[in-house]
Amino acid sequence: MSVSGRASYSESQLYVDGVTVSFDGFKALNNLSFVVEPGEMRAIIGPNGAGKTTMMDVITGKTKPDEGRVIFKGDIDLGKRDEAAVVALGIGRKFQRPSVFENHSVFDNLELAIKSDRSTFACLFDRLDTDRKSKIEGTLERIGLADERSQMAGKLSHGQKQWLEIGMLLVQDPELLFLDEPVAGMTDAETEATVELLRDLRGERSIVVVEHDMAFVHALGVKVTVLHEGSVLAEGSMDQVQNDPHVIEVYLGR
Repeated sequence: MSVSGRASYSESQLYVDGVTVSFDGFKALNNLSFVVEPGEMRAIIGPNGAGKTTMMDVITGKTKPDEGRVIFKGDIDLGKRDEAAVVALGIGRKFQRPSVFENHSVFDNLELAIKSDRSTFACLFDRLDTDRKSKIEGTLERIGLADERSQMAGKLSHGQKQWLEIGMLLVQDPELLFLDEPVAGMTDAETEATVELLRDLRGERSIVVVEHDMAFVHALGVKVTVLHEGSVLAEGSMDQVQNDPHVIEVYLGR
């Protein structure tokens, strides 16, 4: 699939163009192309083995593409950057399983996550300046954990840990955020709260949500990209892709 006919890479937030990645002869990504616009929220779905994780690995610098290019903000070639450099550019990634500092408070987790040229040890014992404290307070409210600020992160529910990890990314002010199955293991109420959280973030930054929960994706009401065998199979609204015969055959009909 080509990205021709869409906005040029100079106008896009993320421009994935003809990316191919092979492992021992198996093409995990096969000429993958898609565009994410500034401030857009996009959902990416597909069966296991479709290439979703490899796609995120390439964009975040963990895996180098064999062919193709990944351009960020119009002129930054991510294929030449490692993971640390990609994070520094303003790209955040939340993995499927939440990774928080369980023996520290919710507040301390957010403080540790804020961008700083100081060491983690120094950050723990240094007094917060007004701007960083204000950012943490605002983030606590946004992720629904203001009342749990002093609680140890290890005592949070699974869903609350997911929100905390999202908050740990938000305080770093990423311009592009990848969320890998953010509602996996959540209760229905937690899933609904996550929908509201992501809707609230929509437009502030580009967000790519990789998810299997179709009801959750439908509730987000965003453009959906369906991957299959390392390529884009279909794109459109959730209603459109759900009624696409090719998508039904390879994914939704299973």
